[in-house]
Amino acid sequence: MNRFRLPYHMLVEEGIFTRVNEVMSDCVPGIENKKVIIVTDRNLQGLFPDTLQELSRDFHNSEIYLVEDGSFDQAVDLAKYICMNDITVIIGFGGGMVLDLAKYAAFVSKSIFLCLPTTLSNDSLASPVAVLGTEGLKRKTFRCTIPSSIIVDVNIIMGAPEGQLLAGIGDTISKYTALNDWKLDAAATGNPIDDFAYMISKMAFNSICYNEEKSIKSKSFIKVLTQALVMGGLAMEIAGNSRPSSGAEHLFCHSLEENFAEEVYVPHGIAVAMGSVPACMFQKRNIEKIKHILHEYHLPVKPSAWKITEDIFIKAWQQAKNTRPDRYTILDTADLSRDALREIYAMMEEEF
Repeated sequence: MNRFRLPYHMLVEEGIFTRVNEVMSDCVPGIENKKVIIVTDRNLQGLFPDTLQELSRDFHNSEIYLVEDGSFDQAVDLAKYICMNDITVIIGFGGGMVLDLAKYAAFVSKSIFLCLPTTLSNDSLASPVAVLGTEGLKRKTFRCTIPSSIIVDVNIIMGAPEGQLLAGIGDTISKYTALNDWKLDAAATGNPIDDFAYMISKMAFNSICYNEEKSIKSKSFIKVLTQALVMGGLAMEIAGNSRPSSGAEHLFCHSLEENFAEEVYVPHGIAVAMGSVPACMFQKRNIEKIKHILHEYHLPVKPSAWKITEDIFIKAWQQAKNTRPDRYTILDTADLSRDALREIYAMMEEEF
């Protein structure tokens, strides 16, 4: 059985960034006097100067550390800096790149990590993995630990770009095909399914699928989306792997990133939502359910809208399995011929 840990806090409130030290005092006594490093980037420092200054004031011995990229090397450099300066608490203030880098540095340095997201574009805010750059445009997923606390300020998220929130919805929608691939893997290989992790990931999908509030900038929807993304991350922590959240649709996304990064860029959440459509068809399931959700939230999954030509689309799917050759998905048995993929591409161009 996999051993897992859960965050001390998962708080979603308006204006909560003004009292982080207060809400953390029960699990980290005297936190306001401990050495704290606030990790963010230069762009966010310009966007949220008052918030960062207030955070700094709340902790008597704090400093702001600006990251330049989401690379493995910079994460290790940060971990070394934390260890050499006896820093106790790391606050990640930003989006996926900043949070993943801070999360991995906290894991290496064995520090307390507080996650303060400024947007909700994927489930990295609660996942036990960090995606970091390696060489050139290549990125690799590294195992680490989940945050000690996840603190979401609704007021900050309401100001996030709409496209980033749509990506967060897309990352949650992709669990529909990921969970089915997990079942296919269990049937084909005998690998067990963690029922509790499966249930939590399905709850994340259902919370978006059946949510009546469709205004993504509303306070109620932001709370629902936060909970969905956190559930997705916790499901991976409980399972001990990424199967509750990653199937063929994620392999398609990885294929785009690894093979066509110089030609196209699609945000992770949008790419996996896009990949969920063909994956659902490969799985021979009801594609109308996926289409309905994508249309309800107006997710931009039309391939050509992201400069994905028919040829790139076909090659990305045909090379997707190579990104995780050890992972069994529907791609092990699906028809990935040019004719079959050309037909799916035409359908997506027409439908979306």
